[in-house]
Amino acid sequence: KGVEVGAGFGVVTQRGSEHGDELTPEGFLSNHAGGVVGGISTGQDILVSMAIKPTSSIRLPKQSIDKAGQPVEVSTEGRHDPCVGIRATPIAEAMLALVLVDHALRHRAQNADVVCDTPRIAGLAPGGRQDVPSPRD
Repeated sequence: KGVEVGAGFGVVTQRGSEHGDELTPEGFLSNHAGGVVGGISTGQDILVSMAIKPTSSIRLPKQSIDKAGQPVEVSTEGRHDPCVGIRATPIAEAMLALVLVDHALRHRAQNADVVCDTPRIAGLAPGGRQDVPSPRD
């Protein structure tokens, strides 16, 4: 199980001179960092890879222990998790979206005096009133 951003775990075999994303007036020459450096977006595409483990509930018998700590053989009957990969993709996409929105909102909260292109998110204020104007409005 794992999550990689950019070149991910493969960078452990690289030197800093190989991994660094050089910047020119025309833009970055590479995207080894996956669009994120030091927790901040570089403006490049954010590249994320993930790995999931295979399901352990299969019909082949496996060794385990019972409540008393004695050895037993366990065999799963039925199709509980025939392919977790189908469910993993939307879960991973949703989690990444939550993390990105969380960081965008944190940035907006910590930099209220900085005018940026972050769109306002409409909502109801406490008591059911329409969205309360921000200090910038």
